[in-house]
Amino acid sequence: MKNSIQIGPTDTINAFLLFFIIHTAQIGIGIQGFQRIIYQDAKHDAWISVLLAGLATHIIAIFMLKTLEIYGSNDLYGIHQDVFGKWIGNLLNIIYIFYCSGAFFSVLRNYIEVVQTWVFPDLNTWFLAASLLLIVIYTFTGGLRVIVGVSFFSFVLSIWLFPMLAYPMKYMELRSLLPILEADMSGILKGVKSMTFTIVGFEILYVIYPFVKDKKNAKKHIHLGLLMTTLIYLAIMLVTLTYFSGEQLTKTIWATLSLFSIVKFPFIERFEYIAVCFWMLIILPNLCLFLWAAFRGTRRLVKVSANKFVWVFSLIIFIASLILKTRPQINTFNNYFGQVAFYIVFVYPIILYVLAVAKRKFKSRKEQIE
Repeated sequence: MKNSIQIGPTDTINAFLLFFIIHTAQIGIGIQGFQRIIYQDAKHDAWISVLLAGLATHIIAIFMLKTLEIYGSNDLYGIHQDVFGKWIGNLLNIIYIFYCSGAFFSVLRNYIEVVQTWVFPDLNTWFLAASLLLIVIYTFTGGLRVIVGVSFFSFVLSIWLFPMLAYPMKYMELRSLLPILEADMSGILKGVKSMTFTIVGFEILYVIYPFVKDKKNAKKHIHLGLLMTTLIYLAIMLVTLTYFSGEQLTKTIWATLSLFSIVKFPFIERFEYIAVCFWMLIILPNLCLFLWAAFRGTRRLVKVSANKFVWVFSLIIFIASLILKTRPQINTFNNYFGQVAFYIVFVYPIILYVLAVAKRKFKSRKEQIE
């Protein structure tokens, strides 16, 4: 296939690391307050929407894998150029670069807002943005293996946070889940669509797959990562629905952090402060992976070094983070990004797979005739 990536042995990663990459790419800023949005659509059947959204990620991942298997040593950017040609392919690549950049900005700006709301209300946005971007730059310049290592340690060092949500279970009211399927199917499916902003991230597979050493084992670890994410979101949603009343939930912007706020230890009075600060470790893989994906696409269009790209990219993101100041502005951006992400992540992979298969069949028939 043309435009194949030339990958050296030192740039490859083992397939089992895809579990950590996929999982940490999905768990980010959305998990802090996705419950209210889904509840508005599906009410107390919101947990069904979460389950269906998780199932959808497995189905879409299958289409992604089948497309990538056709182009074993090519990523999404090269596939675009092969299927659509140079000009249309590069236009689609630019759109995907903007998508990755938008995902990066969304994670960064939402986390800054959470820190300012919960922990440091008087801390300037520019200071938080600059601090986070410097950490991301330092990680990114280490290369793909360093980014993958960050994903691994992010999972290992932060997994202890989620069992803390068992603390509110003593106040659960299981009757809040009844009757099951009281919401109509359109509301549940609308809730599935609303999960897009929270559950995206696994599309990084399109860019990282060519770097996997033992590709025959990739499928298993990808689906395990998606399953882990789905189970965490499902557990958090069930705890939330049985802890908060419907009226409370509609007024709670960050329900997960509110659940952390009732965790009490003799030596820690405000556990949510620990959770918010520790959340930086959780969003770091999000930021690094989306940045790396944007860089890989930019390299397809122009010759640019990683160092030059990351500084220019960070400057643009820094300026953008200062423009969006209020909660309504950030929320509007999240809504628009979620709508775009739905079509890019959950609709487009099916279309791309169909076109890639058609292109392969057309080529094989042409070769037979010749």
